[in-house]
Amino acid sequence: MSEEFVAKVFKSGNSVALRLPKGWGFAEGDEVVVVPHEDGTFSFWKQEDALQVLLSLYGSMSPGFMKDGRGDIEQDDRDWDKPSVSTAA
Repeated sequence: MSEEFVAKVFKSGNSVALRLPKGWGFAEGDEVVVVPHEDGTFSFWKQEDALQVLLSLYGSMSPGFMKDGRGDIEQDDRDWDKPSVSTAA
């Protein structure tokens, strides 16, 4: 398990900020994706690492995930011979 850090949120202009340890690999000007979760926790990563984060999720779902299908998603059969977008005259 990695080392745990405690940090304080501070006011910066009209925003609040969180100072991160330099050792975490973030540099001034890095663009960061922040995802809030329903339980009040957050996940964050560098924007440039987004593809790797997505690929790391592969195989992480539980075996029963979506065993009953997608639920309320219903779609009509599609006629693939007709264009799906109408063009303006």
